[in-house]
Amino acid sequence: MQFTKMQGCGNDYIYINCLKEEVKNPSELAVKLSDRHFGIGGDGIVLIEPSDRADFFMSMYNADGSRAEMCGNAIRCVGKYVYERHMTDKTKLSIDTLAGIKFLELKLAGNTDDDRQVSYVTVNMGNPILEPEMIPVLSKKDVVIQEEIMIDHITYQITCVSMGNPHAVVFVDDVKSLNLEEIGPKFEHHDLFPRRINTEFIQVVDKNHIIMRVWERGSGETLACGTGACASVVAGLLEKRLEEHVTVELIGGSLEIFYDQTTNIVYMTGPAVEVFTGVIDESIC
Repeated sequence: MQFTKMQGCGNDYIYINCLKEEVKNPSELAVKLSDRHFGIGGDGIVLIEPSDRADFFMSMYNADGSRAEMCGNAIRCVGKYVYERHMTDKTKLSIDTLAGIKFLELKLAGNTDDDRQVSYVTVNMGNPILEPEMIPVLSKKDVVIQEEIMIDHITYQITCVSMGNPHAVVFVDDVKSLNLEEIGPKFEHHDLFPRRINTEFIQVVDKNHIIMRVWERGSGETLACGTGACASVVAGLLEKRLEEHVTVELIGGSLEIFYDQTTNIVYMTGPAVEVFTGVIDESIC
């Protein structure tokens, strides 16, 4: 089985073209291949599949085998993958996901058709979801903004947003000093979150620049999270900390997020990089 390792801001996944390959047990395969010592290494696997209502369908599984609805960094890489392998000649694509159809605009580099490659991708991430039952988070309020949560006898304030997957955003004074290995799992598995939670820890540099660390549900701390960056900008506007255009600085690179409040749509722009390709032994699959 052929695979391609790709990353967006260090958020790395193993991509498999399921228009050609068959994956019988994706959850089990995700656990095996994501192992950074005994597998290929990654935050999970992404399966590129046919869709009857969009150009392609993106199916993804976290490193622990759980299925994820959506990933902003992964979907940019899907756009690069299908364009550069001539699976499409479109530079404006629709990609179906468990979080709905997302629309991509590919930014090309190169002077001729033969050497043109996708360098950046802008994704219409859709409308942020704020209703607690839709995120989901257990709350009787209409929206969860700066609500208190106790972790290890310390009170944090969370603002909850779904970008097709659930996020709790926490603004802090210094993200570098946080022990995410200790507190991340306690946010993820807290009783407030019936389907677990992705948690973003945000340090505001100014109204157009934030620094972010993220603990992802099913993967642990990752170098980047596209949906988390979007959720963090939405949360920052809800808390009146940020403006609409924000550079989100992550461990693995930076993303440009624009939350158009007039249309209630979030746009994300960032890189997509192919790392290497290879063949998986059939005994593993």
